[in-house]
Amino acid sequence: MTATNRKASDGQEIERVIDTSPIPLLEEVQSKGRVWEDLAAQYGVTNPDPPWKITLEATCDLLAGDSCVKFHEEIEEGSCALPALERRAEEDDLSETIYEEVPFPERQLLALAHSMIRRGLLDEQELARRMEQVGQRLNSA
Repeated sequence: MTATNRKASDGQEIERVIDTSPIPLLEEVQSKGRVWEDLAAQYGVTNPDPPWKITLEATCDLLAGDSCVKFHEEIEEGSCALPALERRAEEDDLSETIYEEVPFPERQLLALAHSMIRRGLLDEQELARRMEQVGQRLNSA
């Protein structure tokens, strides 16, 4: 667990507690070292951005709901699953700790998955099953 303080729009300190303990599935993903730069080179892809980057950005926006246009104090409880500022702060904290060795944007993806699992928005076992399905589809060609 990591506690960090952030300033609210009114200047008051807000303490956030982030569970930065490792998640086994994400630790496994991190240890495999298959990043977009390597995969693109292997398959001769010249696009510097991975095909999943736009989906990652859209997922972040959808989880944030209208929190991108409101101050922390104005966000109604339950109006968004993961407020944008909280997600970014968690991403920063996770990027400086357990995912510091992972390049961007993979680091952003792991941090988002970490935050979603810790908040109960995503189940680690379901994520593992879906990753297996995607892997099977990619390797069946």
